[in-house]
Amino acid sequence: FLRILTTILPADTGDITVGGISVKADPGAVRAQLGVCPQDLAIYEDLTGLENVAFFGRLAGLSRRAARQSAEKQLELVGLTDRASDRAGTYSGGMKRRLNIAVALVASPRLLLLDEPTVGVDPQSRNRIFEVVESLRDEGMTIVYTTHYMEEADRLCDHVLVVDLGRIVAQGSPVELKSGIGDPEEVTLEQVFLGLTGRSLRE
Repeated sequence: FLRILTTILPADTGDITVGGISVKADPGAVRAQLGVCPQDLAIYEDLTGLENVAFFGRLAGLSRRAARQSAEKQLELVGLTDRASDRAGTYSGGMKRRLNIAVALVASPRLLLLDEPTVGVDPQSRNRIFEVVESLRDEGMTIVYTTHYMEEADRLCDHVLVVDLGRIVAQGSPVELKSGIGDPEEVTLEQVFLGLTGRSLRE
């Protein structure tokens, strides 16, 4: 789904629109609206944090000055201002994840895609990522957030899709999904997920 949404992979059938623009009809215009934070880190370890974010801003079409200003703003948002002049290769795993998010935000996207952004991060970085996502959500940004951690979906998401073997098996608000099997104050989204997809181990 994310590969189709980001126009990397063509859809066999159907279409996706972002801001009313079709990924089939005008993939370039769709890409211009996206900020993408992939699960695999997309940063240059030999560049500083500031250079990384500003570089991707320039790729997105920002002027040199605008790219630097936005880079400084995004690094502050993710809590990396103090390390902005250090090479990304010296960052911890959690710091690299936060840098990845800053890169995704540098061009002020209309739609932000976060693909499992807390995988392998320390508790402090995980909490900062939550705060960033909540702040952006509260400001009105549309965010697609993929995760295997159901407590994250419960905390951060207004609308949840449960996908199993490539098919949507349930969707709704966290409260709606939990209410389907019991008291939403007592039930967890993980219980909902396991109830829908089973407990058998997957390949």
